[in-house]
Amino acid sequence: MWKIFSKIFSSKELQEKILYTIFIIIVFRFGSVLVVPFINVNFVKQAISESGSFLNYLDVLSGGGLGKATVFAMSISPYINASIIVQLLTFAVPKFEKLQKEGEFGRKKLSKLTRYLTIFLSIVQASGYYVLLRQASAIRYTSGFEGIFVFGVIIIAFTAGAALIVWLGERVSDNGLGNGISIILFAGIISSAPDFMLSLIRMARNAANGQQKYLIFIPAIVAIFLFMIISIIIMHLAERRIPIQYAKRVVGRRMYAGQSACLPIKISMSGVMPIIFASCILGVPSMVAQFLKPDPSSFFYKFAQLFNNNSLKYALIYFILIIVFNYFYVSVQYNPIEISNNLIKSNGSIPGIRPGKPTTSFVSKVLLRIATFGAVVLAFIAVFPIVFSKFTGENLALGGTSIIIVVGVALETVRVIESQVTMQRHKGFLE
Repeated sequence: MWKIFSKIFSSKELQEKILYTIFIIIVFRFGSVLVVPFINVNFVKQAISESGSFLNYLDVLSGGGLGKATVFAMSISPYINASIIVQLLTFAVPKFEKLQKEGEFGRKKLSKLTRYLTIFLSIVQASGYYVLLRQASAIRYTSGFEGIFVFGVIIIAFTAGAALIVWLGERVSDNGLGNGISIILFAGIISSAPDFMLSLIRMARNAANGQQKYLIFIPAIVAIFLFMIISIIIMHLAERRIPIQYAKRVVGRRMYAGQSACLPIKISMSGVMPIIFASCILGVPSMVAQFLKPDPSSFFYKFAQLFNNNSLKYALIYFILIIVFNYFYVSVQYNPIEISNNLIKSNGSIPGIRPGKPTTSFVSKVLLRIATFGAVVLAFIAVFPIVFSKFTGENLALGGTSIIIVVGVALETVRVIESQVTMQRHKGFLE
């Protein structure tokens, strides 16, 4: 790996891509500190912290932009939600499924639909954010013509920021390194790393002042985070390879011997999507309670308290939902019946397994085992910071979700750099 990084500087094209990506990240970070007019930032952070885990989660994705009411406060969350909706439509609606199979033309249409849906969701999300800020007395003008004008300015600023982030991500995908949206998401999350380091420094000072528990907390936190990072790397790289044997084929007057291949199934098939789904659902009750302000004696208030992100009940529900959504996402991505039919069409089979229904049953069992293991590990990594904060009272700036995203994007970026270096140093057969 280090040899590959040493060869980066010998490639002018790769240097330009890296510099272009860094420039886009700088633009993103600049927009993440540019505050939207007519908002009192002093009241925003408190309103975010009182609104449940979902807005805190969005604040991490935006690199702190949501808690500071900046132009990029919405970050890429509208685009992620729009992408998820369009992806689900391709499996549920035959028209969208047909577009997905039409090649480049269909993908362009789905991308266009995703952009339009992103704008719509940005307006909806920005409107909800405006209501939250207004209840927190963070809006300076809320009545009369001034109030209407301020409302329009805030909604347009947030929506334009979300659209600009999508455009910046597409520019990175075209002219930079890796997936642009993932790179921007990585930059937003990694910007909270200094807060994590400051929390460790604060613990070290407390330990120096005689608080003995921090002498155990600091090494334990560092060791656990290293263990989580290593586990995530192993999950991203590990895969179950099902052997495939192809029968002999006669092409013209020639007979080709049967070839061997494999069907790779990754442990982290769903990535971070189950966590995003679970966070969105668990964030709805607390957000609604924040808007409606129910009476403490009402049923809805007690129900919303179950989704307090500092409780063990929330951690348990979160753990279960991640596992459920992991199964759902795997079932959407992998269809054992389709895999079995494709093997029959290509004259392939799994050694020792008869084609047809036995193959479908075998693939289903393998997917179930892998999905169960991957879901449990993913849920543990996501829930651990919540449990740790509950028992120790120390809030970790970087959660399990953030670590999963950061490590995944870092591995993908390294893979892209390796492929770029390999292509530029590969000699053709004519040389």
